[in-house]
Amino acid sequence: VQLQASGGGLVQAGGSLRLSCATSRRTSSNNAVGWFRQAPGKEREFVASISWNGDRLDYTDSVKERFTISRERASSTVYLQMNSLKPEDTAVYYCAVAYSAQASQRRDSYRYWGRGTLVTVSS
Repeated sequence: VQLQASGGGLVQAGGSLRLSCATSRRTSSNNAVGWFRQAPGKEREFVASISWNGDRLDYTDSVKERFTISRERASSTVYLQMNSLKPEDTAVYYCAVAYSAQASQRRDSYRYWGRGTLVTVSS
């Protein structure tokens, strides 16, 4: 099973990035997908999740109104649009496929994890 996260990079505070998570139909079509991030010296934390059919979205408080998660079922790709980026958003971002159809904030709810993509926000 391969998950490929991409779209990270260096951006100034206030800027935007869109992360992509390429999955496979077999892996994710009936499963929720989430984004997590891990900053240097910190634990991996939940960022956002989307249910299998996209009808339920969940965000951690610090990114609400700034980040948007979405999924394109035809290509089995999940996106994280990040606007108004702040230096504290700097982290390696990971996408993950859940065991179930419903979204969750718990790391142990996710079965497959991709390699991360680095987001660096300069002040």
